Amino acid sequence: MKCLVTFHVTSMALMFEKLCRKEGMDVKIIPVPRQISASCGLACSYPCDKEEAVRQVCEKKKIETAGFHVIEDL
Repeated sequence: MKCLVTFHVTSMALMFEKLCRKEGMDVKIIPVPRQISASCGLACSYPCDKEEAVRQVCEKKKIETAGFHVIEDL
């Protein structure tokens, strides 16, 4: 199981990845899975136990997201 965050624009996905890695979080940019749709086509996967930390980074750094998702199989 993986958790994903999707974005409206590519620049937010790239900024999110950079900021999370600075915080030592294991994030990875991936194409948005078919089960989910997002306008920019990119998502970031992260360990589900880091959900609160991920949301805090988004809020603190004003990163606009399209949504947060839990996916069984990537």
